[in-house]
Amino acid sequence: MTRCLFAVTWSLAGAISVEACELCAIYRASDAKGEYTSGLTLTVAEQFVRYGTEQFNGTKFHRANPDYLEQAITHVVAGWNFNEKFGLSLNLPVVHERYRFSELVGGFTRTQHDQSETGLGDLSLVGRWRIYDVSQMKWGFTANLLGGIKLPTGDPAHLDELQQSIDHYETVVGPGHNHDALGPIVSGIHLHDISLGSGSVDGILGATTTTRWDRLFLNLQAQYYLRTEGAGHYQYADALILSGGPGAFLWLQNKRTLSLALNTVYETRGSDSFRGKESGQTGLTVWYLGPQLVFTWRSNLSVLLGTDLAVQAGGPGFQNVPDFRVNAGITWRF
Repeated sequence: MTRCLFAVTWSLAGAISVEACELCAIYRASDAKGEYTSGLTLTVAEQFVRYGTEQFNGTKFHRANPDYLEQAITHVVAGWNFNEKFGLSLNLPVVHERYRFSELVGGFTRTQHDQSETGLGDLSLVGRWRIYDVSQMKWGFTANLLGGIKLPTGDPAHLDELQQSIDHYETVVGPGHNHDALGPIVSGIHLHDISLGSGSVDGILGATTTTRWDRLFLNLQAQYYLRTEGAGHYQYADALILSGGPGAFLWLQNKRTLSLALNTVYETRGSDSFRGKESGQTGLTVWYLGPQLVFTWRSNLSVLLGTDLAVQAGGPGFQNVPDFRVNAGITWRF
């Protein structure tokens, strides 16, 4: 607010009036997203992803009545900024899934399931440390480090079901049979894909930067997930997510802003494992690309809407890969 009042004072004096008002609006936009001012923020964000494209070893194919997964995750995030440098956020996801997948029942009978379910996902607690921040009239740069933990609050029943299925299959085929760690795969949607929780305690590391020049900006984010063995002796692979892109403020007023960015996302994870043995039917790399709009009102409200098209996706074995995803969110700073 000191910077903002300083800018307004100069504008009233007739000097650099347009730039001062724009800078003030930019600060208000950052405050509305909970980036600067100490206090409480509450965010409700929705992400919808459709996994509808079937692949085998990275090659797409089509068949009648294909399996699919539609996943909608509502993130309820409570954040607290102690000051400009330090903050905490608690993220509770609520997952709704609709899917069709196939499995071998009794070791040999292929059975297809059409189901939907809703439940809590795994809770995350993440801390933020602002390591650098400079803001001038024409330009600015901010960098944050992130670190946290993911707790096993989601239901891992499907992972327990997967363990029972693999154990039963191994009793049928007998010892010494050469098969994938996850047993026979007859669907691109697997039980671990539809599990609401992992049953594991995982680490979260990350970093974010924002560079601004006049009305233009560049946002960059990096996240790394350190996974451990969870329910059913299943361990999800570590995952790396890089995202960001250029953008511009289309509308800058003292109380309202509107920005548009071109968001690029790179996600990759290795092979999951069961009882320490890696599966050749897991592991995925995806490139997303799409627009992202952000509207802010005063220092309180921020609204986000974006869509990402999976321009390239692939992995080993028989898998369904994402087609697109839609993101929306609203943040209120108290």
